[in-house]
Amino acid sequence: MSCGSSCRSAAAAMATLSLIAPPWCSSAEPTAPNYVAGATAFQANCAVCHGRDGAGTPSLAPPLSSYPARYAASPEGRRQLAITVLYGMFGEVVVDQKHYNFKMPDFTRLDDSALAAVLNFIIFDLAHASESTQPLTSEEIAAERRQPMDGAAVRERRVSVLAALGL
Repeated sequence: MSCGSSCRSAAAAMATLSLIAPPWCSSAEPTAPNYVAGATAFQANCAVCHGRDGAGTPSLAPPLSSYPARYAASPEGRRQLAITVLYGMFGEVVVDQKHYNFKMPDFTRLDDSALAAVLNFIIFDLAHASESTQPLTSEEIAAERRQPMDGAAVRERRVSVLAALGL
């Protein structure tokens, strides 16, 4: 029994859909993200460097699969997450014993709710933080927005946060 043109058309449509579908619609990850708006903003703003699934880009942008969940468990770590997306960061960083040297842009153009949604997508959907971790709020982002800093200061502050977290 032959597939025929209708099967070939369906196969072509499925192949096209797999190229344009967001990663949370793939068969590899059948469940929708908990933070859909954050996932959408992540794909539009962060995925170009960190990858569609947050796995990072060798030597350029670190993965987002472990440290953000750990950061979100402490007040200083939560501040670090907020200032990183707000003000960017540049220079060498080490994550899981791998070196990255990049210039992450600032995302001050996004509003506080969008930034909180992106961070919560990263923390819960990509880094799989525990249920005891509280989601970041737009108020936390707004508080950090009132204290501007540059990307070099963000990276310097990261060193002390990592030490406090034992990373």
